[in-house]
Amino acid sequence: MITKMNKLTLLVYHKEYIDFLQRLRTVGVVHIAERNSGVAEDPEVEKQMALATRYMRTIKRLEKCEVNEHLQAGDIKGAISVVEKIESIVAETEQLRTLQQTVEKDIATLNPWGEFDFTTIEKLEKAGYDINFFISPVKSFRQEWVEQYNAIVVAEQTSRYYFVTITPAGMQVDIDAESAKLPDASLSSLCKEEERVEQQIESLSKELEEIATAQLNTLRAAHEALMHELEFMKVALDGEKVSGEKLVLLEGWVPEENVAELKSMLDASGAFYELRAVRRGDDAPVKFKNNAFTRMYEVLTKMYGMPSGKDFDPTPIVAPFFSLFFAFCMGDAGYGLILILLGFLLKKKLGKDMAGMMNLVITLGIFTTVIGALLGTFFGISLINSDIPQAIKNFIIAGNVELFGSTYDKQMILALGIGVVHISLAMTVKAINSTVFYGFKESLSAWGWWLVVVGGVVVGALSFMSVIPAEVSKWAFIAVGGIGALGIYILNNLRRNVFANIGAGLWDTYNMASGLLGDILSYIRLFALGLAGGMLGQTFNDLAFMLVDGKEGVGAIIGWIGFGLIIIFGHTLNIAMSCLSAFVHPLRLTFVEYFKNAGYEGKGVEYKPFKNKE
Repeated sequence: MITKMNKLTLLVYHKEYIDFLQRLRTVGVVHIAERNSGVAEDPEVEKQMALATRYMRTIKRLEKCEVNEHLQAGDIKGAISVVEKIESIVAETEQLRTLQQTVEKDIATLNPWGEFDFTTIEKLEKAGYDINFFISPVKSFRQEWVEQYNAIVVAEQTSRYYFVTITPAGMQVDIDAESAKLPDASLSSLCKEEERVEQQIESLSKELEEIATAQLNTLRAAHEALMHELEFMKVALDGEKVSGEKLVLLEGWVPEENVAELKSMLDASGAFYELRAVRRGDDAPVKFKNNAFTRMYEVLTKMYGMPSGKDFDPTPIVAPFFSLFFAFCMGDAGYGLILILLGFLLKKKLGKDMAGMMNLVITLGIFTTVIGALLGTFFGISLINSDIPQAIKNFIIAGNVELFGSTYDKQMILALGIGVVHISLAMTVKAINSTVFYGFKESLSAWGWWLVVVGGVVVGALSFMSVIPAEVSKWAFIAVGGIGALGIYILNNLRRNVFANIGAGLWDTYNMASGLLGDILSYIRLFALGLAGGMLGQTFNDLAFMLVDGKEGVGAIIGWIGFGLIIIFGHTLNIAMSCLSAFVHPLRLTFVEYFKNAGYEGKGVEYKPFKNKE
């Protein structure tokens, strides 16, 4: 459900505006309508936003440090100096890493040549000799170079010779080989430099970890306080100066249950205000008001988008169907028990912050356990083929059923049946929603399609179950189709002529015929994913039992060890993959098949009150 909103219009004397906003934030129930004009260009806002970016960048750097515990937040007044210190450390570290790369490259260049003294080379050059360094493939090295240029092979690595030539000064050395350019430092000095740089980097890293331990929570608190102040500045700029800039006009929204509290504050302030109910066309923010079960699934609705002023809250319908789809895709009662256990363990370990998410995991586990038992699978074991009482087997949905002269899997038919119900419910919601927000005359097309599709499904189901005789069902189909056709082809838009309506109806028919069948068939994925997970679990069981079947003595011990490893690893892997597919595919059925046929747009804005934060 969606909480009813009231629109608030305020006129405040400009000199009292800031103090009034402080009091309004203390009440903390008004969602300010964003005007945004002047916010982005305001230099003070830009400055504070840049500072907030620096805070967040610094916090993310400190969060990467390997620190188990952080001290509580201290005085945030000195937070900016901590940021500057960390930025200095990061800049110095980056410079050292650049130097480290250069030194490592020089070491790699000198390594084949080994340790030698550059002063000896200088002495030879003073004595009238030139020393040149070359690299050549072994097969390209010429023996005559030894005689002509006093070539001396220093090392051989990766099928290449590293050699020097010693020639009289000024002599031209004509050698088909790569000339090596060596750094000016010796190998030993470079190794010492590398060690020094590594020690400095390590020292800076430890300093960063110490700062993370002592200051991370302080920086988080400073960032939160800055964002709180930024929010205030933006709200202040959202006010529009009117009446010669003597008054400031501000608009917002307040939930109906908070109107009395707000009116008490506004009456005491002396400001002029107007409160009225939401009207058609108002872009009011959305605040959910659901029970504990439905509230867990609000996160799924928010992933797609909040309901707008022309939508119902889809969460009460999303909640049971998503749970059913998830359980169908998992398809194993044993896996459901694992999810329940995992949810309780993580809920205890992660605390209040993740309690809502873990409650969702537990709920999905309960659904999976029940549906998995009905589908007849427990840790990959087929319950219908096991030694359990027949009274229990009677409740298991497994095996084949004959329909219209052909044989089909019961679970596949069930998946398609769920799809028909889901799409029919979506079309019902669309028709009701259209009537509520646009009026019955504007909704005749939606009701026409509802009669044709949903009415046809109901009549067909009653006829199939022999609730109504064939002759009655025939006339029922004619009546439903005829009345529905009037809404689809003739009355779909009362402001157009009949021929335009017929053309529009034919186009809608094409889209509906091509899309509706595909939407229904999409629900086969529920059956396919559950079947795949069950077969994979059974395969792991078969592999595990093969290791212990007929084994005795030491072989039996080894076999049982392998049995345990395969069971644990195999089912853990299967649970992980099943959970992934059981989340993604039901989400697709909800976002694509259901929302499309329900006409849900999800373009609304979430209610975010202007209030003080702890």
